[in-house]
Amino acid sequence: MTRIAALLSLSLLCLVASVQCYGVKGNNPLAKLMEAQKSKRPSTFRNEVPSNEYSPVFVGSQDGLKEADKVESLPGQPDGATFEQYSGYVTVDPVAGRALFYYFAQSENSSSQPLVLWLNGGPGCSSFGNGAMMELGPYRVNSDGKTLSLNKYAWNNEANMLFLESPAGVGFSYSNTTSDYVTGDTKTAADAYTFLINWLERFPEYQTRDFYITGESYAGHYIPQLAQLILQNNKITNQTVINLKGIAIGNAYIDQLTQYQGSFNYLWSHALLSDELYGGIISNCNFSAVPNVTEACATYIEQVDIGDIFPYDIYAPLCDSSSGSPSTSGFDPCTDSYINTYLNTQLVQTSLHVTVPPKSWSSCNDEINDQWTDSPATVLPVIKELMSSGISVWLYSGDTDAVVAVTTTRYAIDYLQTSVKTPWYPWYTQAEVGGYAVGYENLTFVTVRGSGHFVPSYQPSRALALFSSFLAGELPPSGDEN
Repeated sequence: MTRIAALLSLSLLCLVASVQCYGVKGNNPLAKLMEAQKSKRPSTFRNEVPSNEYSPVFVGSQDGLKEADKVESLPGQPDGATFEQYSGYVTVDPVAGRALFYYFAQSENSSSQPLVLWLNGGPGCSSFGNGAMMELGPYRVNSDGKTLSLNKYAWNNEANMLFLESPAGVGFSYSNTTSDYVTGDTKTAADAYTFLINWLERFPEYQTRDFYITGESYAGHYIPQLAQLILQNNKITNQTVINLKGIAIGNAYIDQLTQYQGSFNYLWSHALLSDELYGGIISNCNFSAVPNVTEACATYIEQVDIGDIFPYDIYAPLCDSSSGSPSTSGFDPCTDSYINTYLNTQLVQTSLHVTVPPKSWSSCNDEINDQWTDSPATVLPVIKELMSSGISVWLYSGDTDAVVAVTTTRYAIDYLQTSVKTPWYPWYTQAEVGGYAVGYENLTFVTVRGSGHFVPSYQPSRALALFSSFLAGELPPSGDEN
């Protein structure tokens, strides 16, 4: 990899602020992945699995495991919970000893509501700690790192929510074979599919239930590839048919070219770059030629300096800030620290049935990210395939995220060349503009006003309203409907 290519990745994704995904000082997993991509130049998208190469996935005995996985109560859990919760492991490869950890929060109306899988990105970041505990799960960890509070905007108000730690090595998931920690997109999709087949054997009441996949960031790769694999295998296997109805991806990293194009545009349009610097980048950088970035382009990129701000939410205070300035969304920027303390408590791990002691939980696994083997430069062809399959496809963006900015998604949608059915309009919730929406042919795009990268964290009520519309198969409500 050239010095210029590395400079482009780190300047663009880290935005000259050395902040790790989900708020911990350090390296940015998505930036590190994109840096590695420059030297690999992977294929444009994952190939379809030919039917003559299909072999049934491993399915283990699930007898008694559902009952064993039931979580009676989490330490510090408040009174008043009226839903069931489960957590544990699903073996996806008994020979390698590879098992994925899950957390499942049923809805109060579990028998009548759909099943929804949530995936965080990274790659290498935890869907349980980040997705469930920080974003859309039933509980939030309090500042003492010991007690929990109810999240009244939890998504299990609308669906049965399943959170998967994927791939092995992320969160509490593990393998007894160290080579399994060298992984990538294709293996991650295959393991997630095997997990689902086995999990549905463990919870057979959900086998025919409407099923959706949701997530954010690098799940812009995970979700389309998993959805594609499910639809392919539904046609060619006599194993469980997964009743996939739709996907929704927030602040989705889906296309390398538009990621570069849209990011600098976002920085300039939000007054984080000067006119002169932006003009120099636009005039001298041909992002379609990445990684062949010229010295002239690099000269301008290396001048990018947005200061010590949190790029995942450009208007939020930092956790270590002493200014006392409030977050525009009210979200506590130190939440990830509270979660880290809570999930590394032995009593908590015991209640979750974490069976591989000692297991140190972390928000993101940098070693997994460093050894990522395959990452397509674009998944737009896969998304286009899904759009024609009949399932619902939604992309949504918090509009204060500078890492996978709203502009990057809008540019990516342009490449899909789909026609507009419902023109851009403001949508409403709680008598306020929740954001803006546009309905395309076989695709819906929604913005969430005042939200950073982690939409359910920063704007929980708007995120829940968006999620409800997605499940209903309807565009978010316009002002006329309030």
